Amino acid sequence: MAIVIQPYRQEHESAVGEFNDRLQRWSGDPNLVFSETAVPRWLPPRTNSAVWNEYFVAVEGSTVRGAYALKHEQVFVRGKGILRVACYHHPLSEGIIDPSYASIGGLLIRDALARQPLLYALGMGGYERPLAKMLKVLGFSLTLIPFYFRIVHPARFLRHMQALRQARWRAILMDIAAATGTGWLAIRARQAAWALHGRSHSFDAQEISEFPGWADDLWNEGTEYVSMAALRDANTLRVLYPPDLHKTRCMLVSRGDAPMGWAVVGQRRGDPKFGELRVGSIVDCWARPQEAVSVAKAAAEALEQESVDLIVSNQSHQVWCRALEKLGFLKGPSNFIFAASKKLTQLLQPLEQNRASFHITRADGDGLPSNF
Repeated sequence: MAIVIQPYRQEHESAVGEFNDRLQRWSGDPNLVFSETAVPRWLPPRTNSAVWNEYFVAVEGSTVRGAYALKHEQVFVRGKGILRVACYHHPLSEGIIDPSYASIGGLLIRDALARQPLLYALGMGGYERPLAKMLKVLGFSLTLIPFYFRIVHPARFLRHMQALRQARWRAILMDIAAATGTGWLAIRARQAAWALHGRSHSFDAQEISEFPGWADDLWNEGTEYVSMAALRDANTLRVLYPPDLHKTRCMLVSRGDAPMGWAVVGQRRGDPKFGELRVGSIVDCWARPQEAVSVAKAAAEALEQESVDLIVSNQSHQVWCRALEKLGFLKGPSNFIFAASKKLTQLLQPLEQNRASFHITRADGDGLPSNF
């Protein structure tokens, strides 16, 4: 029977539940599921909404064999203005467990491109992951988004950073470094060497529950310095960061009565590679370039006050990368990829020149804490 891709409706919910059960039995991965409700919990469609999610299912008769989501949003592109684009996320296929359905992955992405040619994907876990490989074959341009980290509590980092402790010899050395204090000294020395360059002017930071009109002013000023950025005006920010979103904290950074920028911080969900570490994230940010160091510092200090052991952030714009480096953040290996469709890539030319001024953070795509 032919596979038909159609909008996810309430009548499909029981079949999606069965689809999830099959994936769970095969993988044992609790995250390998699609939304069991047709109406998105995160960013549902609303009248005049700046950003929203839409779900689609691949159906064979009455059985769901695959699904994907589109996050519709607006993006500023230098020289092109504001464009309507979509993020392709959470694609799942029966082909994961049954090779006879291996073609569904390709059907899903082609269906998404037909609905929105200005398409992108974000994250994906590295160039070697199946989705990244497939998008490359389809002509998407792939850009690696830099990853930065700052170790707040070196001893706990050495004892619990499981991603670095897979080899027994390395785990033993890390335990010795933690016990003797040599690891603490080495990490502090490395981070302090960078931090000497990060001293900035005084600023005030306060937690906010909403984004009023000053956010529009900052957005309009900031677009002069970016080649591409998802819309971050006051209206869009109020949708992305409503007052009841308790997994993140929004902060206004100002000097006197003048807003300098804003940041969004939060603690990451548990991840085996971090072990028992409390990991904070600079999720999102925006500021005038000359104020980036101050805003990043305010965000990092807010997370340190929450007693996190490690602070991480993915930033694509060269200004924010330099700001984090000046504050003692170290650059680590990244698996966070921005993939732009052929049509979108054409609008981002000259790509090699513009990449350094893309403004992409963990808040873009489906990266916010609220998802399925």
